[in-house]
Amino acid sequence: MTNRIAFQGELGAYGHQACAEARPNMEPWPCPTFEDAIESVRKGDADLGMIAVENSTYGRVADVHQLLPESGLHIVDEAFVRVHVNLLGRPGARLEQIRTALGHAVILPQARGFLRENGIASEVCSDNARAAREVSEGGDDSRAALASELAAEIYGLRVLARHIEDHDRNTTRFIVMAREPDLKRRGKGGMITAFVFRVRNIPAALYKAMGGFATNGVNMTKLESYMVGGHFTATQFYAEIEGHPDDRSVQLALEELDYFTDMVRLLGVFPAAARRYESERR
Repeated sequence: MTNRIAFQGELGAYGHQACAEARPNMEPWPCPTFEDAIESVRKGDADLGMIAVENSTYGRVADVHQLLPESGLHIVDEAFVRVHVNLLGRPGARLEQIRTALGHAVILPQARGFLRENGIASEVCSDNARAAREVSEGGDDSRAALASELAAEIYGLRVLARHIEDHDRNTTRFIVMAREPDLKRRGKGGMITAFVFRVRNIPAALYKAMGGFATNGVNMTKLESYMVGGHFTATQFYAEIEGHPDDRSVQLALEELDYFTDMVRLLGVFPAAARRYESERR
Protein backbone atom coordinates (compact mmCIF):
# COMPACT_ATOMS: atom_id res chain seq x y z
CA MET A 1 0.00 0.00 0.00
CA THR A 2 1.36 3.42 -0.97
CA ASN A 3 -1.36 5.50 0.71
CA ARG A 4 -1.36 7.72 -2.39
CA ILE A 5 -4.31 8.97 -4.39
CA ALA A 6 -3.56 10.01 -7.96
CA PHE A 7 -5.20 12.91 -9.78
CA GLN A 8 -4.80 14.72 -13.09
CA GLY A 9 -2.97 18.03 -12.83
CA GLU A 10 -0.40 19.70 -10.66
CA LEU A 11 -0.54 20.45 -6.95
CA GLY A 12 -3.22 23.06 -6.43
CA ALA A 13 -5.55 21.67 -9.11
CA TYR A 14 -9.22 21.06 -8.34
CA GLY A 15 -8.40 17.34 -8.45
CA HIS A 16 -5.95 18.02 -5.61
CA GLN A 17 -8.76 19.76 -3.74
CA ALA A 18 -11.02 16.74 -4.31
CA CYS A 19 -8.34 14.41 -2.90
CA ALA A 20 -7.82 16.62 0.15
CA GLU A 21 -11.55 16.74 0.89
CA ALA A 22 -12.47 13.12 0.16
CA ARG A 23 -9.28 11.34 1.30
CA PRO A 24 -7.53 13.75 3.71
CA ASN A 25 -5.31 10.99 5.13
CA MET A 26 -3.85 10.06 1.76
CA GLU A 27 -0.97 11.67 -0.12
CA PRO A 28 -2.12 13.50 -3.28
CA TRP A 29 -0.18 12.19 -6.29
CA PRO A 30 -0.16 14.60 -9.27
CA CYS A 31 -0.18 13.17 -12.81
CA PRO A 32 0.03 14.99 -16.17
CA THR A 33 -3.04 13.32 -17.73
CA PHE A 34 -6.04 11.19 -16.78
CA GLU A 35 -4.34 8.28 -18.54
CA ASP A 36 -1.29 8.74 -16.32
CA ALA A 37 -3.44 8.88 -13.18
CA ILE A 38 -5.19 5.66 -14.14
CA GLU A 39 -1.90 3.99 -15.06
CA SER A 40 -0.33 4.96 -11.72
CA VAL A 41 -3.11 3.07 -9.94
CA ARG A 42 -2.89 0.13 -12.30
CA LYS A 43 0.89 -0.18 -11.72
CA GLY A 44 0.61 0.25 -7.96
CA ASP A 45 2.28 3.65 -7.70
CA ALA A 46 -0.96 4.87 -6.13
CA ASP A 47 -3.78 3.04 -4.36
CA LEU A 48 -6.65 5.16 -5.67
CA GLY A 49 -7.35 7.49 -8.56
CA MET A 50 -9.49 10.65 -8.37
CA ILE A 51 -10.92 11.16 -11.86
CA ALA A 52 -13.09 14.13 -12.90
CA VAL A 53 -16.06 13.03 -15.00
CA GLU A 54 -18.43 15.98 -15.29
CA ASN A 55 -19.05 19.59 -14.34
CA SER A 56 -22.48 21.10 -13.70
CA THR A 57 -21.70 24.07 -15.96
CA TYR A 58 -19.44 22.64 -18.65
CA GLY A 59 -20.84 19.11 -18.92
CA ARG A 60 -18.90 15.86 -19.09
CA VAL A 61 -15.13 15.82 -19.19
CA ALA A 62 -14.12 14.87 -22.73
CA ASP A 63 -12.73 11.38 -23.38
CA VAL A 64 -12.90 10.19 -19.76
CA HIS A 65 -15.76 7.75 -20.37
CA GLN A 66 -13.76 6.14 -23.15
CA LEU A 67 -10.89 5.55 -20.73
CA LEU A 68 -12.96 3.87 -18.01
CA PRO A 69 -13.92 0.56 -19.69
CA GLU A 70 -10.33 -0.23 -20.70
CA SER A 71 -8.72 1.00 -17.50
CA GLY A 72 -8.95 -2.32 -15.67
CA LEU A 73 -9.97 -0.33 -12.57
CA HIS A 74 -13.22 -0.19 -10.62
CA ILE A 75 -15.26 2.75 -9.35
CA VAL A 76 -15.46 2.52 -5.57
CA ASP A 77 -16.66 6.00 -4.60
CA GLU A 78 -17.71 9.41 -5.87
CA ALA A 79 -16.92 12.94 -4.69
CA PHE A 80 -18.46 16.31 -5.47
CA VAL A 81 -16.35 19.46 -5.29
CA ARG A 82 -17.85 22.94 -5.25
CA VAL A 83 -15.68 24.68 -7.82
CA HIS A 84 -14.98 28.29 -6.93
CA VAL A 85 -13.14 29.98 -9.79
CA ASN A 86 -10.71 32.71 -8.75
CA LEU A 87 -8.59 35.11 -10.77
CA LEU A 88 -5.04 34.81 -9.47
CA GLY A 89 -2.37 37.38 -10.26
CA ARG A 90 1.20 38.10 -9.30
CA PRO A 91 1.67 39.70 -5.84
CA GLY A 92 1.91 43.25 -7.20
CA ALA A 93 -0.75 42.97 -9.89
CA ARG A 94 -4.14 44.73 -9.91
CA LEU A 95 -7.35 43.56 -11.56
CA GLU A 96 -7.42 46.46 -14.02
CA GLN A 97 -3.98 45.40 -15.33
CA ILE A 98 -5.05 41.91 -16.35
CA ARG A 99 -5.35 41.35 -20.09
CA THR A 100 -5.11 37.54 -20.33
CA ALA A 101 -6.37 34.73 -18.11
CA LEU A 102 -4.88 31.24 -18.36
CA GLY A 103 -6.96 28.19 -17.54
CA HIS A 104 -7.97 24.69 -18.58
CA ALA A 105 -10.43 24.41 -21.47
CA VAL A 106 -13.05 23.21 -18.98
CA ILE A 107 -12.74 26.15 -16.58
CA LEU A 108 -12.59 29.02 -19.06
CA PRO A 109 -16.28 28.77 -20.07
CA GLN A 110 -17.25 28.68 -16.40
CA ALA A 111 -16.12 32.31 -15.96
CA ARG A 112 -17.02 33.57 -19.44
CA GLY A 113 -19.25 36.37 -18.11
CA PHE A 114 -16.61 37.82 -15.78
CA LEU A 115 -13.89 37.70 -18.42
CA ARG A 116 -16.08 39.42 -20.99
CA GLU A 117 -17.16 42.16 -18.57
CA ASN A 118 -13.54 42.92 -17.69
CA GLY A 119 -12.13 42.71 -21.21
CA ILE A 120 -9.89 39.77 -20.36
CA ALA A 121 -8.88 37.36 -23.11
CA SER A 122 -8.73 33.64 -22.36
CA GLU A 123 -5.78 31.36 -23.04
CA VAL A 124 -6.00 27.59 -22.78
CA CYS A 125 -3.56 25.81 -20.47
CA SER A 126 -3.28 22.07 -19.84
CA ASP A 127 -4.13 22.45 -16.16
CA ASN A 128 -5.37 25.20 -13.86
CA ALA A 129 -2.63 24.65 -11.31
CA ARG A 130 -0.05 24.77 -14.08
CA ALA A 131 -1.59 28.07 -15.19
CA ALA A 132 -1.06 29.38 -11.66
CA ARG A 133 2.54 28.16 -11.66
CA GLU A 134 3.25 29.76 -15.03
CA VAL A 135 1.84 33.10 -13.87
CA SER A 136 3.88 32.87 -10.68
CA GLU A 137 7.10 32.07 -12.55
CA GLY A 138 6.52 34.63 -15.29
CA GLY A 139 7.26 38.33 -15.01
CA ASP A 140 4.12 39.68 -16.66
CA ASP A 141 1.60 41.37 -14.36
CA SER A 142 -0.98 41.47 -17.19
CA ARG A 143 -1.38 37.68 -17.10
CA ALA A 144 -3.47 35.87 -14.49
CA ALA A 145 -4.69 32.34 -13.84
CA LEU A 146 -8.14 30.89 -13.21
CA ALA A 147 -7.62 28.47 -10.36
CA SER A 148 -8.39 27.55 -6.76
CA GLU A 149 -7.39 29.43 -3.63
CA LEU A 150 -5.31 26.35 -2.81
CA ALA A 151 -3.27 27.09 -5.95
CA ALA A 152 -2.85 30.70 -4.83
CA GLU A 153 -1.39 29.51 -1.53
CA ILE A 154 0.95 27.00 -3.16
CA TYR A 155 2.33 29.37 -5.83
CA GLY A 156 2.32 32.61 -3.85
CA LEU A 157 -0.28 34.41 -5.94
CA ARG A 158 -2.77 37.11 -5.03
CA VAL A 159 -6.52 36.56 -5.36
CA LEU A 160 -7.58 39.48 -7.57
CA ALA A 161 -11.21 38.37 -7.86
CA ARG A 162 -12.86 35.64 -5.82
CA HIS A 163 -15.67 33.24 -6.87
CA ILE A 164 -16.12 34.59 -10.40
CA GLU A 165 -17.90 31.53 -11.81
CA ASP A 166 -21.03 32.28 -13.81
CA HIS A 167 -23.22 29.83 -11.88
CA ASP A 168 -23.44 29.78 -8.09
CA ARG A 169 -23.78 25.97 -7.93
CA ASN A 170 -20.78 25.20 -10.12
CA THR A 171 -19.73 21.69 -9.07
CA THR A 172 -17.43 19.01 -10.47
CA ARG A 173 -18.10 15.35 -9.90
CA PHE A 174 -15.19 12.96 -9.45
CA ILE A 175 -15.12 9.19 -9.27
CA VAL A 176 -12.64 7.28 -7.13
CA MET A 177 -11.10 4.25 -8.80
CA ALA A 178 -9.25 1.27 -7.35
CA ARG A 179 -7.65 -1.94 -8.59
CA GLU A 180 -10.20 -4.13 -6.84
CA PRO A 181 -13.98 -3.69 -6.62
CA ASP A 182 -15.78 -3.38 -3.28
CA LEU A 183 -19.24 -4.96 -3.45
CA LYS A 184 -19.79 -5.35 0.30
CA ARG A 185 -20.62 -1.77 1.26
CA ARG A 186 -24.10 -0.36 1.65
CA GLY A 187 -24.31 3.42 1.73
CA LYS A 188 -26.75 5.35 3.92
CA GLY A 189 -28.00 7.17 0.86
CA GLY A 190 -28.21 4.02 -1.26
CA MET A 191 -25.87 2.50 -3.82
CA ILE A 192 -25.01 3.38 -7.40
CA THR A 193 -24.11 0.78 -10.02
CA ALA A 194 -22.14 1.93 -13.09
CA PHE A 195 -21.71 -0.06 -16.29
CA VAL A 196 -21.16 0.23 -20.04
CA PHE A 197 -23.02 -1.62 -22.76
CA ARG A 198 -23.51 -1.91 -26.53
CA VAL A 199 -26.92 -2.73 -27.93
CA ARG A 200 -27.48 -5.38 -30.56
CA ASN A 201 -28.06 -4.26 -34.16
CA ILE A 202 -31.83 -4.81 -34.14
CA PRO A 203 -34.70 -2.32 -34.41
CA ALA A 204 -35.57 -0.44 -31.20
CA ALA A 205 -32.84 -2.32 -29.28
CA LEU A 206 -32.05 0.60 -26.97
CA TYR A 207 -35.72 1.24 -26.22
CA LYS A 208 -36.26 -2.44 -25.40
CA ALA A 209 -33.06 -2.63 -23.34
CA MET A 210 -34.21 0.29 -21.19
CA GLY A 211 -37.62 -1.30 -20.63
CA GLY A 212 -36.31 -3.69 -18.01
CA PHE A 213 -35.29 -0.85 -15.71
CA ALA A 214 -38.72 0.78 -15.95
CA THR A 215 -40.72 -2.42 -15.37
CA ASN A 216 -38.55 -3.37 -12.39
CA GLY A 217 -38.66 0.06 -10.77
CA VAL A 218 -34.93 0.78 -11.14
CA ASN A 219 -34.07 4.46 -11.50
CA MET A 220 -31.47 5.22 -14.17
CA THR A 221 -29.67 8.43 -13.20
CA LYS A 222 -27.30 8.63 -16.16
CA LEU A 223 -27.21 7.41 -19.76
CA GLU A 224 -24.57 8.76 -22.13
CA SER A 225 -23.53 7.59 -25.57
CA TYR A 226 -20.18 7.88 -27.30
CA MET A 227 -18.51 6.45 -30.36
CA VAL A 228 -15.92 3.69 -30.14
CA GLY A 229 -13.25 2.65 -32.60
CA GLY A 230 -13.93 5.59 -34.90
CA HIS A 231 -17.15 4.00 -36.24
CA PHE A 232 -20.45 5.85 -36.31
CA THR A 233 -22.34 2.57 -35.96
CA ALA A 234 -20.39 1.36 -32.90
CA THR A 235 -22.15 3.36 -30.21
CA GLN A 236 -21.39 2.51 -26.62
CA PHE A 237 -23.39 3.65 -23.62
CA TYR A 238 -22.31 4.57 -20.11
CA ALA A 239 -25.04 4.19 -17.51
CA GLU A 240 -25.57 4.59 -13.79
CA ILE A 241 -28.54 3.24 -11.86
CA GLU A 242 -29.68 3.41 -8.27
CA GLY A 243 -29.28 0.09 -6.53
CA HIS A 244 -26.85 -2.78 -5.99
CA PRO A 245 -26.30 -5.78 -8.31
CA ASP A 246 -27.46 -8.02 -5.43
CA ASP A 247 -30.87 -6.31 -5.37
CA ARG A 248 -33.48 -8.51 -7.03
CA SER A 249 -34.92 -5.62 -9.05
CA VAL A 250 -31.47 -4.74 -10.39
CA GLN A 251 -30.75 -8.37 -11.22
CA LEU A 252 -33.94 -8.63 -13.28
CA ALA A 253 -33.26 -5.35 -15.07
CA LEU A 254 -29.70 -6.37 -15.97
CA GLU A 255 -30.91 -9.77 -17.20
CA GLU A 256 -33.29 -8.04 -19.60
CA LEU A 257 -30.56 -5.62 -20.65
CA ASP A 258 -28.27 -8.55 -21.44
CA TYR A 259 -30.80 -9.96 -23.90
CA PHE A 260 -30.70 -6.83 -26.08
CA THR A 261 -26.96 -6.13 -25.90
CA ASP A 262 -23.81 -7.76 -27.19
CA MET A 263 -21.64 -6.38 -24.38
CA VAL A 264 -22.29 -5.36 -20.77
CA ARG A 265 -19.42 -4.54 -18.43
CA LEU A 266 -19.75 -3.61 -14.77
CA LEU A 267 -17.51 -0.64 -13.90
CA GLY A 268 -18.27 -0.16 -10.24
CA VAL A 269 -20.64 -0.23 -7.29
CA PHE A 270 -20.35 2.62 -4.81
CA PRO A 271 -22.30 4.56 -2.16
CA ALA A 272 -24.25 7.55 -3.44
CA ALA A 273 -22.67 10.73 -2.08
CA ALA A 274 -24.94 13.01 -0.05
CA ARG A 275 -24.19 15.91 -2.40
CA ARG A 276 -25.60 13.95 -5.34
CA TYR A 277 -29.12 14.89 -4.21
CA GLU A 278 -28.49 18.35 -2.76
CA SER A 279 -30.07 20.20 -5.68
CA GLU A 280 -33.24 18.11 -5.33
CA ARG A 281 -33.68 19.20 -1.72
CA ARG A 282 -33.47 22.92 -2.49
